[in-house]
Amino acid sequence: MKIRETVDDSSMSNQRMPTSTKVLIADEHFLMAQGLRKLLESEFQYVEILENGRELFKAAASFKPDVILLDSALAPWNGIELAVYFQKLSAASKVIVLAGHAEPGYVAEALRAGVRGCVLKRCACSELTQAIRQVIKGKSYVTRLISERAIAVAANDAPVKDALTSRQREVLQLVAEGCTAKEIAHQLSLSVKTAVFHKMAIMDKLGLRTTAELTRYAIENNILPARWSQASHAERNAEESSALAATAVS
Repeated sequence: MKIRETVDDSSMSNQRMPTSTKVLIADEHFLMAQGLRKLLESEFQYVEILENGRELFKAAASFKPDVILLDSALAPWNGIELAVYFQKLSAASKVIVLAGHAEPGYVAEALRAGVRGCVLKRCACSELTQAIRQVIKGKSYVTRLISERAIAVAANDAPVKDALTSRQREVLQLVAEGCTAKEIAHQLSLSVKTAVFHKMAIMDKLGLRTTAELTRYAIENNILPARWSQASHAERNAEESSALAATAVS
């Protein structure tokens, strides 16, 4: 088991005394974890790093952290497997997931399994500190970058796509096709302002932030028109044929 020891920095004597809270950062990207530890050491007295995610349970048993900052990439994504994983981990410490993307369904599943918080990796250090202090008090914390509505829908086992109105599905489809707000407004006989309003409402409901994320969501949830699916199948068939031909020649 490899846990990086916290370096004692005497210069901290001039800073606000950190609390005695133990924080374990579970992240295989050591450079990122090291930078995170430096930021947290002024707030919390014991901050350690675990690079080997496979030894997380053993490390939690020996170090006995109050809070575990867990890189979401270390956790399984399968529903049942994820629930069992978080339930076992949450029995030992309060867990805050550090996620790379805003996935409402993943957050809802994690919270159901006992995770106390979720913060995106692009958040400010002040928000992460706030999250840690919240969970220490026995509360939960979910970043404001993930809408409460999207999490609530996911928590009720209702697919978020089914929570969209028919008009929102139409707008999302056109957004995914690459249409601008002006083009969407023209095709749906709306004002540009209304088209933009619908797009923002969709983003809020799905917990997404960019047009690229909306497009990916539409593709993954089959909200694109049939011709897109047909085109995708044709492209894949063409790629497979080319690969087979190349193999035959070699």
